[in-house]
Amino acid sequence: MDLAFVPPLYPPKGNRAIYEVKPFGSALHRNLYSRRISPCLATAATQTSQASEFVVENKKHDLLRAIQETKRGLVTTADQRSSIEEALVSVEGYNMGLPIDLVKLDGTWRLQYTSAPDVLILFEAAARLPFFQVGQIFQKFECRDQSNGGVIRNVVRWSIPTLLEEQEGATLLVSAKFEIVSARNIYLQFEEITIQNINVSEELQALIAPAILPRSFLSLQILQFIRAFRAQIPVSNPGRQSVGGLYYLSYLDDNMLLGRAVGGGGVFVFTKAQPLE
Repeated sequence: MDLAFVPPLYPPKGNRAIYEVKPFGSALHRNLYSRRISPCLATAATQTSQASEFVVENKKHDLLRAIQETKRGLVTTADQRSSIEEALVSVEGYNMGLPIDLVKLDGTWRLQYTSAPDVLILFEAAARLPFFQVGQIFQKFECRDQSNGGVIRNVVRWSIPTLLEEQEGATLLVSAKFEIVSARNIYLQFEEITIQNINVSEELQALIAPAILPRSFLSLQILQFIRAFRAQIPVSNPGRQSVGGLYYLSYLDDNMLLGRAVGGGGVFVFTKAQPLE
């Protein structure tokens, strides 16, 4: 490393020049040194951050690849479950212990995989029953402007073939309030189950109001009633504590959310989705 020198100092008598070397810790040297080293540190920090992000993205890709052939968790072998758990833990380690970022959490998340029994039973029913279909499942968090919680809505798209539109014939909505109880844990209090957004199939519309006949006022009213139908079932009653549970958010970034239902309720893998209406 170059050292900073000052011009030679000549004494008032004699011809011998005296060269003075500024000490290493001088203000001038520190200033020059900091100017040289700061860009290097910034570059190194940027490269380290980019390398870490690259590793995390690879780990997330490995997880998504591990769950790819499982039909969202319905069909898994013991080896697959072991590989999925290993991939989950590998991703979870990157922001474990960090507090929940409600701004990042806010929005709509699409379910890609779960081992939760209460969700798998829906997939099993759809696989066994020809008159029942389960479409996309979402979790919608509404908490952007909150400081300690918000609202979560579990959205299940389902259908009855020939009667309702494929995959998205109707919507089952389970609403709950949640509050943050620790750095990564939220507590859910379920409030209401709603069936809404009934989309009648073309076959059923033709049966109610045949295209070859003039549509009567009654047939149009029936179709409008079905489309606007909304059934709301409260989960809690006054004077009785509502059903609830702990939910551990083990990983969260801009495009992936991992969660674990505390008490053996299963794991969840979500990816960010477009906002729901």
